Amino acid sequence: MPDYNDQIKDLEEELKNTKYNKRTQHHVGLVKAKIAKLRDKEQSRGKGGSHEGFAVKRSGNATVALLGFPSVGKSTLLNALTNQESRIGAYAFTTLTVVPGVMEHKGARIQILDLPGIIKGASAGAGRGREVISVLRQADLILIVLDPKEAKNQLNVLKKEIYDAGIRINSEKPDVKIKKDSKGGIVIYKTVKLDMDDDTIKGILREFRISNATIVIRDKVDVDQFIDCIEGNKIYTQALIAINKLDLASAEELKRAVKVSGADIAFSASTGTNVSDLKEMIFSSLRFIRIYLKEAQKKADMEIPLIVRSPCTVRDVCHKLHRDFERNFKVARVWGRSAKFPGQKVNINHSLKDKDVLEIQLN
Repeated sequence: MPDYNDQIKDLEEELKNTKYNKRTQHHVGLVKAKIAKLRDKEQSRGKGGSHEGFAVKRSGNATVALLGFPSVGKSTLLNALTNQESRIGAYAFTTLTVVPGVMEHKGARIQILDLPGIIKGASAGAGRGREVISVLRQADLILIVLDPKEAKNQLNVLKKEIYDAGIRINSEKPDVKIKKDSKGGIVIYKTVKLDMDDDTIKGILREFRISNATIVIRDKVDVDQFIDCIEGNKIYTQALIAINKLDLASAEELKRAVKVSGADIAFSASTGTNVSDLKEMIFSSLRFIRIYLKEAQKKADMEIPLIVRSPCTVRDVCHKLHRDFERNFKVARVWGRSAKFPGQKVNINHSLKDKDVLEIQLN
């Protein structure tokens, strides 16, 4: 069988030695397209078989996956965030399977998954990397955990591994439409100015054996993003970057680590420092809002909120409760930040805000 990883390495080395400019952009685009095709082949070849301990049933309002090198303290963090007792130890590869726990915060139940430590080459299968990445692709949020003494190095490796595995963090799917045709060649429509020319776009498409297509590009995309749109199998996920073990780093080490990694927060799972702030950051990053429901002529249930994602309309709440609510909807009344006045009557398309009280009337 062909060794796709060796071919990928050769092409990546070629890219490294090629200075990108107007003259070379076409060649660079074709090389990147070849790399993307080889990665797909390699990952498809590694999908067979079962992996004990990596099939985790989703639960709660969302799933957060802890990603990091061995011994950065993910298991300790899981224990700090939840009531789950994950085995911990001051040595590498303590966790060999996925260990789930549930974090409760502001009425939300958030599933936290402690994954085995990831290492360089994970996207190609090293260190059970494929199993870890398959879980990451299902997560609503990835929490990247770093050691303060190796933050930059670790982050660079982790970003490359998840990128090579087809996961795009903290970015939106570009607005690019590709409609394959039976004839007519390649027709390109653009509403924005791109750095790559039409010949490069056509060359990349032909590398994927697309000779007839209508392309509509409404976002400014580069070669890599355009290839992602052609493949259509990428996952776009929110991510937080967090530095653990702040209690074991000097003030200067911590400051440097935060700066080079662009970390969102630094904390200590073992001492609990800033763990409550991390919980709040996870809740906010998932764009959760709390909606309190009430029946007509009764007080609202202010103890247990309905957890939904923002932006959220009355229709979204109806759909979440039961399909009959949407089908038989008559009118709703709202108290809270989204209402112009208490008890305002609104239609099904009304946008809700955090802590709104909602009363739904049905036909």
